[in-house]
Amino acid sequence: MADPGKNYITPDGFRRLSEEAHHLRTVERKRVVEEVAHAASLGDRSENAEYIYGKKKLREIDRRLEWLGKRLDAAVVVNPRDKRGDARIFFGATVVVEDEEGEEKTVMLVGEDEIDAGAGRISWRSPVGSALLTRREGDEVRVRTPAGTRTLTVIEVKYE
Repeated sequence: MADPGKNYITPDGFRRLSEEAHHLRTVERKRVVEEVAHAASLGDRSENAEYIYGKKKLREIDRRLEWLGKRLDAAVVVNPRDKRGDARIFFGATVVVEDEEGEEKTVMLVGEDEIDAGAGRISWRSPVGSALLTRREGDEVRVRTPAGTRTLTVIEVKYE
């Protein structure tokens, strides 16, 4: 079972965060620094909206870079492909579930930094994600959600 104190992330999620940090550092920050330098060269900085806005934007980029650095440093990359052939649900599993109405939904259990409900990527710590952990195909799972208790049947478990 996954350790709740760890910042688990898939290789794809780690790549996306790394690319964002690289882009912010090498493209966005560089561009904003140039804009701030140009605005500063225009004179009075106290009433220079471009300068003030640029400095604010630079602080936002630096805060995001700091946060990304901490998340990447704490990340434990788990490759779902390493679990191929495992019938139980663990971090990184793609799971097809069926609800009481017979509606099927596919979800992938991912880390907190890669959640995208619209794409079916849910946190392994969410009510549904944690209820699915260690289950197998055919198991029924009762999940308490804000909308009430739901029963889900595990239809398929795969690791891609």
